Amino acid sequence: MLKRKDIEKKEELLAPYAQKSRLSKGRCYKEEEHDYRSCYQRDRDRIIYSTAFRRLEYKTQVFVNHEGDYYRTRLTHTLEVAQIARSIARSLRLNEDLVEAIALAHDLGHTPFGHSGEDALHEIMKDYGGFDHNIQGLRVVDFLEQRYPEFPGLNLTYEVREGIIKHSTPFDMPRPVVPFEAEGSPILETQVVDVADEIAYDNHDLDDGITSELIKDSDLKRVRIWAEKEKAVHKRYPRIKDEIRKYQIIRSIINSQVTDVIAQTELNIKRLKIQKVQHVVKTPERIVTFSKPMQALRKPMREFLVKNLYQHYRVVRMSNKAHRFILNLFNVYFDKPEQLPPTTQARLKREEKHLVVCDYIAGMTDRYALDEYKKFFEPYERV
Repeated sequence: MLKRKDIEKKEELLAPYAQKSRLSKGRCYKEEEHDYRSCYQRDRDRIIYSTAFRRLEYKTQVFVNHEGDYYRTRLTHTLEVAQIARSIARSLRLNEDLVEAIALAHDLGHTPFGHSGEDALHEIMKDYGGFDHNIQGLRVVDFLEQRYPEFPGLNLTYEVREGIIKHSTPFDMPRPVVPFEAEGSPILETQVVDVADEIAYDNHDLDDGITSELIKDSDLKRVRIWAEKEKAVHKRYPRIKDEIRKYQIIRSIINSQVTDVIAQTELNIKRLKIQKVQHVVKTPERIVTFSKPMQALRKPMREFLVKNLYQHYRVVRMSNKAHRFILNLFNVYFDKPEQLPPTTQARLKREEKHLVVCDYIAGMTDRYALDEYKKFFEPYERV
């Protein structure tokens, strides 16, 4: 039987700059260690069984849930990020269990309707510090999930919680809070998740954009990385179906980017003489990165996605509609909080009303938010 001590012993084979579970800074509330799971494996399992994780199935990635079953949701995106992140971590000899836990938790604080929902809540909460989905994710795991009699939240390890609050991509700029603001740069496991998130949403948004026909693959011929991979796929498989050709091109792009990150990160580690976790934390620049040639290849693809998908008139219409849904729902609940469910109303006795309402809306799925909107604003809808 493989016990926790055996797992911790096996972790000694990881790179010296990998975060070992036996060296974790621990949990907010002291617990006995598990017999046959490391602390990070335990965190991963707690995240998977959380209500917030299940709700990701019906939260928007780019296309709102009712648009169709073929598009990514926050849940499928999260699983894809975890897969890419594990692959990178394994090759770099980092702590794969920790990477997986951070990846599975990185979007727990997301609102319904993607970034338009977050923008709406940020506008509403501007007088109270705004809204940030990293901070909200930390609230989810520290407070909002109620599953244990001994403590609030999931009582995750410091490292997973830090990975949530320091998650950073071009769409996610971290605002570290106590006690994480003075800890320096994120550990490598967090940095791996950040890059895996970028790889996943770029390529999978591209896939969904083509499936939706908002993007034509013929237009992508102007994007160098796509054109190069398309040429290579056509040379190898000249007679395959368009659908399979699309998958093969995207698969090849992902593989190239993952391979590039692994190679460039190894070079960065050697150049910066990274020998332990403390060196990572004290290094101001990102260590897990793409090479400069790959960054140059990715830039036109990202610009193409912004112009042709994220700013497509149908996506903008849905985003603006979602923005109005959130604003109107917040006002309804805030003006008459007795319309909130009893368990949520109970929090009003000890917490600020704006925060209670914000938490309630942020936790909604797209489908639930739409149902609530109909109940409040459509006269013939049953309440």
